[in-house]
Amino acid sequence: MPPQAAPPAPARPAPAAFVPAPYGRTTGYAPPPEALVETTTRLRPVRDRRSAGRTAAAAACAVLGFGLIGGALAGVWLAASEPGKPAEPVGYAEARELWHNAPVDALFPQTIPGPGAGPGAADRTWTRIVVAPDAPCSPAVLAKGLLTAVEPLGCERVLRATYTDATASSVITVGLVFTRADATAQRTLGEGLTARLGQDVPPALSGPSTVAARFGDRQRASWWTSAPADLPVVVTAVSGFADGRTVDAPQPADKATAKGRTDAVAQSGLGHEAKGITERLERLLRTTATAAAKEKKAR
Repeated sequence: MPPQAAPPAPARPAPAAFVPAPYGRTTGYAPPPEALVETTTRLRPVRDRRSAGRTAAAAACAVLGFGLIGGALAGVWLAASEPGKPAEPVGYAEARELWHNAPVDALFPQTIPGPGAGPGAADRTWTRIVVAPDAPCSPAVLAKGLLTAVEPLGCERVLRATYTDATASSVITVGLVFTRADATAQRTLGEGLTARLGQDVPPALSGPSTVAARFGDRQRASWWTSAPADLPVVVTAVSGFADGRTVDAPQPADKATAKGRTDAVAQSGLGHEAKGITERLERLLRTTATAAAKEKKAR
């Protein structure tokens, strides 16, 4: 009898995978499922001369099968490369679940630095002062035009928070609208979104006993709405004065930041506040979603 092969060494357990915490909760760890290990060895086949014909027939079938499979895969690849059918970016699917998988500080950090985000490339720093519970998509948390635009895509949830600048003279409510849009629909949604929505100003989120206590609909001064093509999320921001003064005609951020403007909204930099914080929240979301995709792949 040939000597028996030594049993294989037991597989080392993989390191525990990180499991993001639900929105507003702490994080934790959970062990990955046990991996299957192959413990058998292949035997060398005994050649049968009478099976030559059958072998040739099987080979022909295999060639035909591989041809059909290759054709199908080529069709999938071509479809993914067709205009209007972009492949999902890395982290796209994971981003859909961030509203309940990621901790609140990952989505709305307590402090957001904004180097060069103010008028004349002045630095900005925003501090979080209010966080609202996650909410269903409704007119209470979304502007009418945006709600109409995202409902057909499958609007999942809305998260909101309010920040103030370092001088506590301005307040900014930011929102994250999570949808079920595929990559094609998301790309279409994001094309000139603020301009297409017109005077679709996001609702303000006030906070009792904070500098945003008097931040309401009449205090909204400038806003910005963005739907990045690589995330199934719409990011909104609306800014206003912290002293409670009213604004008769809110302005989208691109107009409030235009050269030559001398009105109070432009001079105060509220357009820069709205657009600058929106751009930085997009970057944070992209980083968080990409990290979640890498963790999922590593498991």
